[in-house]
Amino acid sequence: MNAWSVADIPPQRGKLAVVTGATGGLGYETALALAVAGAEVLVTGRNAEKGSAAITSIRRIAPSAKVRFEMLDLASLASVRAFAAKMVANGRPLDLLINNAGVMNLPTRRLTQDGFEQQFGTNHLSHFALTGLLLPVLRKAEASRVVNVSSLAHRGGKIDFANLQAERKYRSWPAYQQSKLANLLFTFELQRRSAAFGWGLLSNAAHPGFARTDLIPNGPGSKGMMAVMSKTLGRFMSHSAAAGALPILFAATSPAAAPMGYYGPNGFYEMKGAVAPAKIFPQAKDDAVATRLWEVSERLTGVKWPDVVVFSAKKEA
Repeated sequence: MNAWSVADIPPQRGKLAVVTGATGGLGYETALALAVAGAEVLVTGRNAEKGSAAITSIRRIAPSAKVRFEMLDLASLASVRAFAAKMVANGRPLDLLINNAGVMNLPTRRLTQDGFEQQFGTNHLSHFALTGLLLPVLRKAEASRVVNVSSLAHRGGKIDFANLQAERKYRSWPAYQQSKLANLLFTFELQRRSAAFGWGLLSNAAHPGFARTDLIPNGPGSKGMMAVMSKTLGRFMSHSAAAGALPILFAATSPAAAPMGYYGPNGFYEMKGAVAPAKIFPQAKDDAVATRLWEVSERLTGVKWPDVVVFSAKKEA
């Protein structure tokens, strides 16, 4: 596993992949590698101009790549529903869903279009809703995978059900930590429910370590502590976005990637290095919290997942 690279990605020809937040950074590198491996990739984002530029860039590198841009704003459940409805109406099996898009360390409390605290709403709730709405086409694939991109930040996270939307008190970093912990709790609960109800999914997660992307320096929190850390430590402790995408690609494509697996770099504090199993902190393994978070997420998003046993697509065939 230590030597794993994009050259080890199995052929992806015939597979359909959706990558959220893929117009730059980790999402772009993930989409590029999947397209080079032969997958048809939907590059999604909220900026059509950036989307067009990403498609042009991928085709410049891989002229035969099957890629297209689709509008998907994770700060809007209406956008999530519209995207998912289009996918389901098309009816094509979805092999890979990579929930990558996110916002980080917003200095002031901001809300999504649906009134959710923006980090929790964008990073967790919209991906929860998107995955649930895409379940019909995920179940049609022979061996579908859902990969949630978490973070080292989950280590200090806590799901504060009494202040989930930071209405009583907002602190930017704890709010981000909560959203990244939610990504892991969702990953593990999704796998448990898939096994229990016969959805046929492989659900796992990855984190990029300290990758050099625009998430920190160009984000709303660009003048905060994380921006300072990025500038002072980045040269020594970070790696490229392409290297940061490797754990995501491993989780999405490797035969060795396990259900409920979590992957990241293997270097100091998992900030950079070769792909390896990542450390999962105890709060991400709390089944009771995961169940409660699932139920709260269903209520907040209005997306109700099936709670009866269904046959997998493979069995139905």
